[in-house]
Amino acid sequence: MASCVEELHFSHIHIPVTIDQMIPVLPAGPIPAVHGSRLYLSNLDNMIGARVFTPTVYFYKSNYMSSNRKPVTKTLCDALSRVLVPYYPLSGRLREASNGKLEVFFGQEQGALMVEAHSDMGLAELGDLAVPNPTWAPLNYRFPNEEPYKVLDMPLIIAQVTLFACGGFSLGLRLCHCICDGIGAMQFLAAWAATAKTGTLVTNPEPCWDREFFQPRNPPTIKYRHPEFMRIEEGSSLTMSLWKSKPVQKCYKVSQQFQAQLKSLAQPNDMLGCSTFDAMAAHVWRSWVKALDVKPVDCELRLTFSVNARPKLKNPPLKQGFYGNVVCVACGTSPVNNLIKGSLSETSRLVREARLSISEEYVRSTVDYMEIDRPNRLEFGGKLSITQWTRFSLYESADFGWGRPSYAGPIDLTPTPQVCVFLPDGSAECSGATVVCICLPDSATHKFTEFFLCLKDLISNDESERKLL
Repeated sequence: MASCVEELHFSHIHIPVTIDQMIPVLPAGPIPAVHGSRLYLSNLDNMIGARVFTPTVYFYKSNYMSSNRKPVTKTLCDALSRVLVPYYPLSGRLREASNGKLEVFFGQEQGALMVEAHSDMGLAELGDLAVPNPTWAPLNYRFPNEEPYKVLDMPLIIAQVTLFACGGFSLGLRLCHCICDGIGAMQFLAAWAATAKTGTLVTNPEPCWDREFFQPRNPPTIKYRHPEFMRIEEGSSLTMSLWKSKPVQKCYKVSQQFQAQLKSLAQPNDMLGCSTFDAMAAHVWRSWVKALDVKPVDCELRLTFSVNARPKLKNPPLKQGFYGNVVCVACGTSPVNNLIKGSLSETSRLVREARLSISEEYVRSTVDYMEIDRPNRLEFGGKLSITQWTRFSLYESADFGWGRPSYAGPIDLTPTPQVCVFLPDGSAECSGATVVCICLPDSATHKFTEFFLCLKDLISNDESERKLL
């Protein structure tokens, strides 16, 4: 069964990149905002976890130097300029209002930023383009001396086209998470790509701002504990073991066959069952905690993950084309000992319960909680956060006219080592596999691989449980 999970490796390389020009990109036509205009951002947009830029990169092996090819940078700039008319909030800037919340402001500095660069390397020299690689960082533009997590007074779209000597190119994209969640980002990206490919503005669906949809209630009504936001004093060795030394990013390609067997083994002993995500998240969490040898074993740990709340909103429903943040953070908790010695089915039940707890009322309670007690710092105590990118149309949304990207996704997880990402398999075979990326201390990588690949113990435990029923 281990053959159904392949450990992926990336090359440790230096990519020489030369910046050739910086191009401000303004909307191509009139927009419904003037100098001094402000736009409201919801409490979901204002979550501390959204106050970041999400960096991604897209690789294209097509030969941009061919005589019948469109010039890459000009094509992308022209299309972005057109798309910024209906998506005009992305041409503004973020500033902090008097109440401490962020808002979009239209002042002297406006527009997106496009950076054109080149490298004397060829794409083939970058190694395997199937897995995130921290050494790709030069393909995403950062301002000199840019502070970590800076979002105020920054372009909300920062794009870098890097032209490689072989004729291929990359598009590095930094999109402000305060403006859109993953699904909203894919909606914007698809519009930009379709506009570049056709040469005419394409928006399907039409973008909808409407952040007032998530106005807090008067008075705010908090109906849940919201453990996802609670500050927990670190009582275990987990966080210290991750942050005291530089973590290592490990990636695994998990086949559909492995996921199906894992899901079968993870089914709780009730009538509700569990999803593939429940099973995968439970297995990753257990393997991670075992590999880190967390002490003491009675310490409570948290697993958090984002849930798309769009399907939950029915009274009233969201308007089509809404591209803001509509995610709630689900949270499951368990003592270390239960994760180490308990069954996979018990842990998958915890994940399922956390996932199903996100309801329309939970969304409204989250909005109200943020109104009264908005966290101002990220909490890492005893926590693993899983981000599920498999639900995003990363590859399908990114055909700008040069075909499907050979890779689409994040670059580096190590700045936030308590995050695990599930990515879609970008291979041409479209195998349905999932790429799991996670950070660990170098000393724990071998143990994690051993626990993650081996289903033998899970199978024997599962059979023992069934005999007791």
